[in-house]
Amino acid sequence: MDGFHYYIQLNMTPEKQDQANTSNVGIIGSGAWGTALGILMSGQGHQVKLLVRSDAVARKLAEERVNHHYLPKATFPESLTIHSDRKDALRDVDAVILAVPSVAMRSAVQMNVAFIPNGALLVSATKGLEIDTGKRMSELISEVVSMSIAESLESTRQRVCALSGPNLAVEIASGLPALATVASASIHTAEAVQHLMSSVRFRVYASSDIVGVELGGTLKNIIGIGAGFIDGAELGANIKAAYVTRGLHEITRLGVAMGAMPSTFAGLSGTGDMLATCYSNLSRNYRVGYKMASGLTLDEALQDIGQTAEGVPTTRATVKLAQKLGVEMPITETAHRVMFEGDSPEDAIRSLMARELQHESVL
Repeated sequence: MDGFHYYIQLNMTPEKQDQANTSNVGIIGSGAWGTALGILMSGQGHQVKLLVRSDAVARKLAEERVNHHYLPKATFPESLTIHSDRKDALRDVDAVILAVPSVAMRSAVQMNVAFIPNGALLVSATKGLEIDTGKRMSELISEVVSMSIAESLESTRQRVCALSGPNLAVEIASGLPALATVASASIHTAEAVQHLMSSVRFRVYASSDIVGVELGGTLKNIIGIGAGFIDGAELGANIKAAYVTRGLHEITRLGVAMGAMPSTFAGLSGTGDMLATCYSNLSRNYRVGYKMASGLTLDEALQDIGQTAEGVPTTRATVKLAQKLGVEMPITETAHRVMFEGDSPEDAIRSLMARELQHESVL
């Protein structure tokens, strides 16, 4: 890791870093978030290569210099280049950011791992769980990479990190200020990526609690869908505030059972990300819930927004995981019933309100 020239920037302020030597960054995934990160980091002066799924998409984005489908108002800086060839996209990069849907992460890593330079830092920007295994994205990435290149699992984990926080892609791409947290099993890796990505408009904090940071950013999507249910059904501000608060309580409980620090869920990847997701109509998960409350089925709502809503597969994975760990998650189970079992948002809220009375506790 000492060979990365951005590693020596650890004590630089964002203003100084903007003037420092730049890095080569590869991004796998050209949806809204991958594109927004490409615009953000190339705007900081880094040489960024965005890997897309086909030659046709690469030509279109390279010619138009804008991703009309996801971010039609955000033009690409000159240092953002578009590639459909994996070898070209990942050649000589210092860091690789993975911003693909969680359901596609395993196959994306498997297809690209042979082209990732040895020792390159690996940043998961995906907020989800693998449905069948319940694995966090950093776990999945570490597992696939270590098996593919005969590197020890522990060594791979030391160079994998996760990015999370209240980061709505449209706002990031348009240049509005935002904050995030990056976490890794190695605090040195987290600090390296912190300084790689930080600028005067994107402030990044470092953390060693990768379990908590990933779960906070992942599980809040379930609560975001429920917040959309509540607003779409016009159930009021009181119940929404209570729902979000109890939702945070619930995901913290699961996180602690999985080894996370409870304080992490009070930070950017927990409370911060949840607020953005539950109170902004830019949130895809919120919009799915809102549209279902208006009468659309889950499939119709997803088709209508035309983008991935990570809270949908995450709900399936989380219900399985909670049952396995013996963690009570009534809000998540209620969201599952609305999405997959035909309950209405109104019925769902009534069932939560009718639960046995309890003492309030932090955990």
